[in-house]
Amino acid sequence: MGKAIGIDFGLKRTGISISDDLRIIATPLTTIASEVLMDFLIDLVKKQSVDAIVLGYPLALNGKDTDITPNVRLLKNALEKQFPMLSVSLFDERMTSKIAQRTLVQITSKKKRRDKGSIDKLSATIILQDYLNSKC
Repeated sequence: MGKAIGIDFGLKRTGISISDDLRIIATPLTTIASEVLMDFLIDLVKKQSVDAIVLGYPLALNGKDTDITPNVRLLKNALEKQFPMLSVSLFDERMTSKIAQRTLVQITSKKKRRDKGSIDKLSATIILQDYLNSKC
């Protein structure tokens, strides 16, 4: 079994997380500009033993699409074309940004909490960890 990558996609920034080889623990990796996401993932997949991508699926609390949901569906299609050998899954990301913000309040300084990139990569980690937990 290979590693899984977690993605919290945003129009400007994207948070990235990665699991261990046994897919037990998700770890924050980085936050990147969304315009370079595909190049970053191509390089990451080459360097790591990755066999799955988990893409946060943004839905409103009522279960309907948000403004960014169509973009995430397009990204999923692009990832499936770019990486036909990998499993690409959508996973409900409702409330992950709120959970990430609350977590950062508890564990970091005020200065670090203002860094939106920290929230993005922590959100990607929560998405991936929830996905991994759901597969146990």
